[in-house]
Order: sequence, then structure tokens, then C-alpha cells
Amino acid sequence: MLHAVIMAGGSGTRFWPASRNSYPKQLLKLVGDKTMLQTTMDRLQGLVSAEQTLVMTNQHLVEQVRQQMPEVPPEQIVGEPMKRDTAACIALAASLIANADPNGVMLVLPADHVIDTDEQFQNCMRSGMKLLEQSPDRIVTFGIRPSYAAESFGYVQRGEAITDAGVPKAFRVASFREKPNQQTAEQYVTSGAYDWNSGIFMWRAATILEALRRYEPAMMKRIDAISAAMGTPSFPVTLQREFEKIDGRSIDYAVMERYPDVAVIEAPFQWDDVGSWQAIGRLTEPDEQGNCVRGKYLPIQSQRMIVMGKEDHLLVTIGMQDMIVVHTDNATLIAPKQEEERVREVVKQLQARDWTEFL
Repeated sequence: MLHAVIMAGGSGTRFWPASRNSYPKQLLKLVGDKTMLQTTMDRLQGLVSAEQTLVMTNQHLVEQVRQQMPEVPPEQIVGEPMKRDTAACIALAASLIANADPNGVMLVLPADHVIDTDEQFQNCMRSGMKLLEQSPDRIVTFGIRPSYAAESFGYVQRGEAITDAGVPKAFRVASFREKPNQQTAEQYVTSGAYDWNSGIFMWRAATILEALRRYEPAMMKRIDAISAAMGTPSFPVTLQREFEKIDGRSIDYAVMERYPDVAVIEAPFQWDDVGSWQAIGRLTEPDEQGNCVRGKYLPIQSQRMIVMGKEDHLLVTIGMQDMIVVHTDNATLIAPKQEEERVREVVKQLQARDWTEFL
């Protein structure tokens, strides 16, 4: 049976604070009239039921997620006690699924993606299931044909085509590449051999757990202790104690770059990862000055701005061009568009100063 795991403001949150007093991007209405989390859930209708959906989030956001997703059983909205990156989050989700359905297949979906066609998305996911039916121990990921030389996305290098599964545009993965500099990104796009790494994965729960035991045994020792406590009164305490001891790693590093049988399907749908502020500019209709705005904003001789705020807080800029201005409950960011990648430096500085409440 297919199970969906939605990553919603837990280990993978970037650029939006995930503190007690603010919401991550997945819980905000950044594109359209619904939150990104709600549109991710809508995308699954007819493919995966709410009863087979697991939502992984920050423990401080559990109640907000439950309010936005009343159709999902409350016990299937799981709060991570602290940030330990995506491998630990996925391992915990896989353990929950494997305990309930030993043969279960997992579809892992970040909740910060914008996808234009639900029908094409679902057909692509069904193609992934065909690849797993042909080879149950395989891992499947989904690539996006690049439309420009993006520095903010990882890349997947396509290998030989998989022709015996009846799946169009399916390939063996030759390699995964981390986020490149501009020159390298341009080389990837020019070669025609690379796709953007969407971060959408499909595998059997048993497969990913076995892979993690092989590559990350110390992590799985903690996850197995948590799994053994599931359904008992000691589960909350065990989760807090054992999860804290995990050395966090991304699923790409922990498994994807090491696993011998990974396939990529080049997805037919339009896709964007709202992992950067410029993504908001791509997805928001600009005003007559080219400004992309969310919230209350007064531009005076200001053009091509990306402005994110709230309706109850006025933002004003005078004589500014090509800038990013973001105001949240506990932080304000002002930066030139071309310097956006340096947000990573901000994260390092906040960690060095022990100002992690602003991350």
C-alpha cells in the first residue's frame, strides 16, 4: 500500500523561522488561497488517502498542522523534538509505517513545492510505483528538467535509460551533485544530462530502513529504540531522549549518494521549490513596478522588489531596486537579490552566536 510522508516545517525548514512564535513557509499562504501544506495534501487526493498520510513537523507546530489538516488522523501528525535533518526524520517515518504495514511503500514529499498539474504529478508517482514493482529494492527519485542554471537546487545526473518497466523517461542515476556555483550550473544545463533534484522520493519502508542500518548504524540504533517504544506510555520520553542523540544528516548524504540502485524519473510537470525568496518572485504576479509583494507595502521609487510582510505591519521602501525585504514576527531580512545565497552565512552567524531562536 502507498503511504505519503509530508515534510512540513520540521527538519528541512530553511529561511522561515520555526520558533514558537512564527510559522514556517509550509504553513503560510505564499501561493494561492491555501497554505503550501494544504495544497500538498490536495495534490494527493485520489492517490493516497488521509488515513495513509503521515505528516512530520516541528513539535511546536503540531497543533497548527492539525488545524490545517483536520482530515489527517491526529496521531499521524508527528512532532520532531529538535532538528536532526532529513535522514532521521525519514527514518522515524519509515519505522512508523513499517510497524503498521511491513510491505508499505513510502512517497516522501516536501510541503514547500509548487506543482502546476495534479494529474501529471499523480501519473508520475504511479510510474514510480511501476519501477518499484519491477525491482522492489530500488529507490526512486524524481528529476525536473532545468529551465535555467539554478545555484539553489541540487542536481541528478541521468545514466542509462530503464526501458523494461514501461515507464517513460526513467533512468538509472549516475550521480548526485550538490548545489553548484553559477559556472558549474551552466555546464550542467548545457550538457543536457542533468535534472534538478526535486527532493521527492519513493521506496519501500523496509528498503530505506535497511539502507539506513547499513550506512548509518548509530542513527538507527536510536530510531530502533524509539520504534520499540511506539504505542507505549514511554514513547514521548523515549522520542525526546533518543532523537536528541542523533547526529543529523541529510537523506541525500546518508543514503541517496551511496545506494547502488537509484532510478530517476524525469517529471513532466512544472515545479518550483520555494526554498528561496527569489522563488516567491517567480511565483507571484508583479505590480506595475515589477514588485512582488505579500503584505502591506508602500513603494516610493522602488522597482523589482521582493517584499514579504503582514497586513498589519506596513513596509515602506524609498529609492530601492532589486532588493529582498522580509519581515516576520521575530526577524527582518534586507538584502540585494544577487546576494541571497549568503543567507547561509546568516545561519552560520546565528548558530555561532547561539541565536538559534531566530532560525
